[in-house]
Amino acid sequence: MKKSICWLLAVVITLVLSVYQRMTGPTHPKSVTVELNGNSYKMKLPRSGVRHDEIVTLKGVPSNTQAQIHYRRYPSANDYTTEDFQWKNGEWQAALPVQPVAGKLQYYITVGGKDYLAEEPLLIRFRNDVPAAILVPHILLMFAAMLFAVYTFFLVISGKAYGRWLKITVATLFVGGFILGPLVQHAAFGPWWTGFPLGTDLTDNKTLLAFLFFLVALATSKWKYNKWVVCLAVLFMVAIFSIPHSTFGSEYDYTTQQLGTEKMKD
Repeated sequence: MKKSICWLLAVVITLVLSVYQRMTGPTHPKSVTVELNGNSYKMKLPRSGVRHDEIVTLKGVPSNTQAQIHYRRYPSANDYTTEDFQWKNGEWQAALPVQPVAGKLQYYITVGGKDYLAEEPLLIRFRNDVPAAILVPHILLMFAAMLFAVYTFFLVISGKAYGRWLKITVATLFVGGFILGPLVQHAAFGPWWTGFPLGTDLTDNKTLLAFLFFLVALATSKWKYNKWVVCLAVLFMVAIFSIPHSTFGSEYDYTTQQLGTEKMKD
Protein backbone atom coordinates (compact mmCIF):
# COMPACT_ATOMS: atom_id res chain seq x y z
CA MET A 1 0.00 0.00 0.00
CA LYS A 2 1.42 3.40 -0.99
CA LYS A 3 2.04 5.95 1.73
CA SER A 4 -0.32 8.37 -0.03
CA ILE A 5 -3.10 5.79 0.29
CA CYS A 6 -2.20 5.27 3.95
CA TRP A 7 -2.52 9.02 4.56
CA LEU A 8 -5.83 9.20 2.70
CA LEU A 9 -7.35 6.35 4.69
CA ALA A 10 -6.03 7.82 7.94
CA VAL A 11 -7.55 11.23 7.18
CA VAL A 12 -10.93 9.73 6.25
CA ILE A 13 -11.10 7.58 9.38
CA THR A 14 -10.05 10.48 11.61
CA LEU A 15 -12.68 12.78 10.10
CA VAL A 16 -15.40 10.15 10.49
CA LEU A 17 -14.45 9.62 14.13
CA SER A 18 -14.33 13.35 14.84
CA VAL A 19 -17.78 13.92 13.33
CA TYR A 20 -19.22 10.90 15.15
CA GLN A 21 -17.80 12.02 18.48
CA ARG A 22 -19.08 15.55 17.95
CA MET A 23 -22.59 14.47 16.94
CA THR A 24 -23.04 11.93 19.74
CA GLY A 25 -21.57 13.95 22.61
CA PRO A 26 -23.83 15.03 25.50
CA THR A 27 -22.96 18.71 24.93
CA HIS A 28 -23.87 18.77 21.23
CA PRO A 29 -27.02 20.85 20.50
CA LYS A 30 -30.20 18.79 20.24
CA SER A 31 -32.09 18.96 16.95
CA VAL A 32 -35.83 19.40 17.43
CA THR A 33 -38.62 19.73 14.87
CA VAL A 34 -41.65 21.76 15.94
CA GLU A 35 -44.93 21.09 14.12
CA LEU A 36 -47.21 24.11 13.97
CA ASN A 37 -50.28 24.72 11.78
CA GLY A 38 -49.13 22.17 9.23
CA ASN A 39 -45.60 23.61 9.05
CA SER A 40 -42.35 22.17 10.38
CA TYR A 41 -39.68 24.29 12.06
CA LYS A 42 -36.28 22.74 12.68
CA MET A 43 -34.11 24.17 15.43
CA LYS A 44 -31.23 23.27 17.72
CA LEU A 45 -31.49 23.57 21.48
CA PRO A 46 -28.29 24.08 23.53
CA ARG A 47 -26.84 21.48 25.89
CA SER A 48 -23.73 23.43 26.89
CA GLY A 49 -23.47 27.01 28.06
CA VAL A 50 -20.74 29.43 29.06
CA ARG A 51 -21.39 31.07 32.41
CA HIS A 52 -23.94 33.67 31.49
CA ASP A 53 -27.67 33.37 30.84
CA GLU A 54 -28.05 30.91 27.97
CA ILE A 55 -30.51 32.13 25.33
CA VAL A 56 -32.76 29.49 23.78
CA THR A 57 -34.28 30.55 20.46
CA LEU A 58 -37.11 29.17 18.38
CA LYS A 59 -35.89 29.70 14.83
CA GLY A 60 -38.57 30.57 12.28
CA VAL A 61 -41.55 30.17 14.60
CA PRO A 62 -44.18 32.86 13.77
CA SER A 63 -44.60 35.85 16.07
CA ASN A 64 -48.25 35.02 16.85
CA THR A 65 -47.26 31.75 18.57
CA GLN A 66 -47.37 31.11 22.29
CA ALA A 67 -44.33 29.29 23.71
CA GLN A 68 -42.92 28.49 27.13
CA ILE A 69 -39.72 27.04 28.53
CA HIS A 70 -39.71 24.83 31.64
CA TYR A 71 -36.52 24.27 33.63
CA ARG A 72 -35.18 23.07 36.97
CA ARG A 73 -31.83 22.28 38.52
CA TYR A 74 -30.35 18.86 37.86
CA PRO A 75 -30.21 16.56 39.69
CA SER A 76 -33.25 17.51 41.75
CA ALA A 77 -36.92 16.67 42.23
CA ASN A 78 -37.95 20.33 42.29
CA ASP A 79 -40.92 21.59 40.33
CA TYR A 80 -40.17 23.12 36.95
CA THR A 81 -40.03 26.89 36.63
CA THR A 82 -42.05 28.02 33.62
CA GLU A 83 -41.38 31.21 31.67
CA ASP A 84 -42.80 32.59 28.46
CA PHE A 85 -40.63 33.05 25.40
CA GLN A 86 -40.25 36.73 24.48
CA TRP A 87 -40.30 38.10 20.94
CA LYS A 88 -36.95 39.87 20.45
CA ASN A 89 -34.98 40.79 17.35
CA GLY A 90 -37.42 38.96 15.11
CA GLU A 91 -37.40 35.62 16.95
CA TRP A 92 -38.65 33.93 20.10
CA GLN A 93 -36.10 33.95 22.93
CA ALA A 94 -35.99 32.60 26.49
CA ALA A 95 -33.10 32.73 28.96
CA LEU A 96 -31.91 29.80 31.04
CA PRO A 97 -30.37 31.33 34.20
CA VAL A 98 -26.62 30.97 34.69
CA GLN A 99 -25.54 28.18 37.06
CA PRO A 100 -22.36 27.50 39.07
CA VAL A 101 -19.43 25.94 37.22
CA ALA A 102 -20.52 22.44 36.03
CA GLY A 103 -24.05 23.17 37.26
CA LYS A 104 -26.84 21.68 35.16
CA LEU A 105 -30.40 22.56 34.26
CA GLN A 106 -33.01 20.15 32.94
CA TYR A 107 -35.47 21.69 30.51
CA TYR A 108 -38.10 21.24 27.82
CA ILE A 109 -40.27 23.57 25.75
CA THR A 110 -43.92 24.07 24.89
CA VAL A 111 -44.83 25.56 21.51
CA GLY A 112 -48.41 26.18 20.43
CA GLY A 113 -49.70 24.20 23.41
CA LYS A 114 -47.64 21.09 22.59
CA ASP A 115 -44.78 19.87 24.78
CA TYR A 116 -41.45 18.94 23.20
CA LEU A 117 -38.89 16.76 25.04
CA ALA A 118 -41.02 16.65 28.19
CA GLU A 119 -40.54 12.87 28.48
CA GLU A 120 -36.76 13.15 28.06
CA PRO A 121 -35.83 16.70 29.06
CA LEU A 122 -32.55 18.14 27.86
CA LEU A 123 -29.60 18.73 30.16
CA ILE A 124 -27.45 21.81 29.77
CA ARG A 125 -24.17 22.13 31.68
CA PHE A 126 -22.52 25.48 32.36
CA ARG A 127 -18.78 26.12 32.22
CA ASN A 128 -16.30 28.96 32.21
CA ASP A 129 -15.15 30.28 28.88
CA VAL A 130 -11.97 28.53 27.69
CA PRO A 131 -9.37 30.71 25.93
CA ALA A 132 -8.97 29.75 22.29
CA ALA A 133 -5.20 29.84 22.78
CA ILE A 134 -5.37 26.56 24.72
CA LEU A 135 -8.63 25.06 23.44
CA VAL A 136 -7.79 25.13 19.72
CA PRO A 137 -4.30 23.58 20.07
CA HIS A 138 -5.74 20.92 22.42
CA ILE A 139 -8.41 19.89 19.90
CA LEU A 140 -5.99 19.96 16.97
CA LEU A 141 -3.36 17.89 18.77
CA MET A 142 -5.86 15.28 19.98
CA PHE A 143 -7.14 14.69 16.47
CA ALA A 144 -3.58 14.85 15.14
CA ALA A 145 -2.70 12.06 17.56
CA MET A 146 -5.58 10.01 16.18
CA LEU A 147 -4.49 10.76 12.62
CA PHE A 148 -0.87 9.75 13.29
CA ALA A 149 -2.00 6.62 15.15
CA VAL A 150 -4.18 5.43 12.27
CA TYR A 151 -1.43 6.26 9.77
CA THR A 152 0.99 4.19 11.88
CA PHE A 153 -1.49 1.31 11.77
CA PHE A 154 -1.60 1.34 7.97
CA LEU A 155 2.20 1.50 7.83
CA VAL A 156 2.34 -1.60 10.03
CA ILE A 157 -0.09 -3.65 7.95
CA SER A 158 1.68 -2.48 4.78
CA GLY A 159 5.01 -3.77 6.06
CA LYS A 160 6.62 -0.32 6.08
CA ALA A 161 8.81 1.26 8.78
CA TYR A 162 6.59 2.79 11.46
CA GLY A 163 8.89 3.54 14.44
CA ARG A 164 9.15 7.27 13.74
CA TRP A 165 5.40 7.74 13.51
CA LEU A 166 4.82 5.70 16.64
CA LYS A 167 7.04 8.14 18.55
CA ILE A 168 5.27 11.12 16.97
CA THR A 169 1.91 9.68 18.00
CA VAL A 170 3.02 9.25 21.62
CA ALA A 171 4.49 12.76 21.78
CA THR A 172 1.40 14.36 20.23
CA LEU A 173 -0.96 12.47 22.53
CA PHE A 174 1.10 13.48 25.56
CA VAL A 175 1.14 17.19 24.76
CA GLY A 176 -2.51 17.31 23.67
CA GLY A 177 -3.90 15.11 26.43
CA PHE A 178 -1.67 15.68 29.44
CA ILE A 179 -0.46 19.25 29.04
CA LEU A 180 -3.17 21.10 27.15
CA GLY A 181 -5.96 18.77 28.34
CA PRO A 182 -5.60 19.67 32.04
CA LEU A 183 -5.29 23.36 31.09
CA VAL A 184 -8.64 23.16 29.27
CA GLN A 185 -10.24 21.22 32.15
CA HIS A 186 -8.99 23.76 34.68
CA ALA A 187 -10.17 26.75 32.64
CA ALA A 188 -13.61 25.26 32.04
CA PHE A 189 -14.43 23.70 35.42
CA GLY A 190 -11.62 24.29 37.94
CA PRO A 191 -10.03 20.85 38.52
CA TRP A 192 -6.90 19.92 36.60
CA TRP A 193 -7.72 16.21 36.35
CA THR A 194 -11.05 14.37 36.86
CA GLY A 195 -10.10 10.90 35.66
CA PHE A 196 -8.61 7.96 37.57
CA PRO A 197 -7.91 7.94 40.48
CA LEU A 198 -9.68 11.23 41.26
CA GLY A 199 -12.90 10.80 39.30
CA THR A 200 -14.87 9.05 36.55
CA ASP A 201 -14.55 11.52 33.68
CA LEU A 202 -14.34 9.28 30.61
CA THR A 203 -12.61 11.99 28.59
CA ASP A 204 -9.64 11.94 30.97
CA ASN A 205 -9.76 8.18 31.52
CA LYS A 206 -9.85 7.23 27.86
CA THR A 207 -6.91 9.55 27.18
CA LEU A 208 -4.97 7.90 30.01
CA LEU A 209 -5.74 4.37 28.77
CA ALA A 210 -4.82 5.19 25.18
CA PHE A 211 -1.53 6.74 26.31
CA LEU A 212 -0.66 3.70 28.45
CA PHE A 213 -1.29 1.37 25.51
CA PHE A 214 1.02 3.42 23.31
CA LEU A 215 3.69 3.53 26.02
CA VAL A 216 3.62 -0.27 26.04
CA ALA A 217 3.90 -0.28 22.24
CA LEU A 218 6.86 2.10 22.44
CA ALA A 219 8.55 0.16 25.25
CA THR A 220 8.36 -3.09 23.25
CA SER A 221 9.61 -1.56 20.00
CA LYS A 222 12.51 -4.05 19.83
CA TRP A 223 10.25 -7.06 20.30
CA LYS A 224 9.63 -9.09 17.15
CA TYR A 225 5.89 -9.04 17.77
CA ASN A 226 5.81 -5.29 18.39
CA LYS A 227 3.75 -4.64 15.26
CA TRP A 228 0.85 -6.54 16.81
CA VAL A 229 1.15 -4.49 20.00
CA VAL A 230 1.05 -1.31 17.92
CA CYS A 231 -2.02 -2.50 16.00
CA LEU A 232 -3.75 -3.36 19.27
CA ALA A 233 -2.91 0.09 20.70
CA VAL A 234 -4.30 1.85 17.64
CA LEU A 235 -7.50 -0.22 17.52
CA PHE A 236 -7.99 0.36 21.25
CA MET A 237 -7.49 4.10 20.76
CA VAL A 238 -10.05 4.17 17.93
CA ALA A 239 -12.55 2.24 20.06
CA ILE A 240 -12.27 4.39 23.17
CA PHE A 241 -12.13 7.66 21.27
CA SER A 242 -15.49 6.67 19.75
CA ILE A 243 -16.96 7.20 23.22
CA PRO A 244 -18.77 10.57 23.21
CA HIS A 245 -16.77 13.49 24.56
CA SER A 246 -17.57 14.90 28.05
CA THR A 247 -19.30 11.72 29.26
CA PHE A 248 -19.30 11.26 33.06
CA GLY A 249 -17.66 14.66 33.40
CA SER A 250 -17.69 17.35 36.09
CA GLU A 251 -21.04 18.02 37.73
CA TYR A 252 -22.03 20.51 40.42
CA ASP A 253 -23.85 18.96 43.39
CA TYR A 254 -26.51 21.43 44.55
CA THR A 255 -27.02 19.62 47.87
CA THR A 256 -23.39 19.78 48.94
CA GLN A 257 -22.55 22.84 46.83
CA GLN A 258 -19.42 21.07 45.64
CA LEU A 259 -18.02 19.99 42.31
CA GLY A 260 -17.90 16.28 41.59
CA THR A 261 -18.22 13.93 38.62
CA GLU A 262 -21.58 12.97 37.24
CA LYS A 263 -23.07 9.63 38.18
CA MET A 264 -24.84 9.01 34.92
CA LYS A 265 -24.41 9.74 31.27
CA ASP A 266 -26.27 12.75 29.85
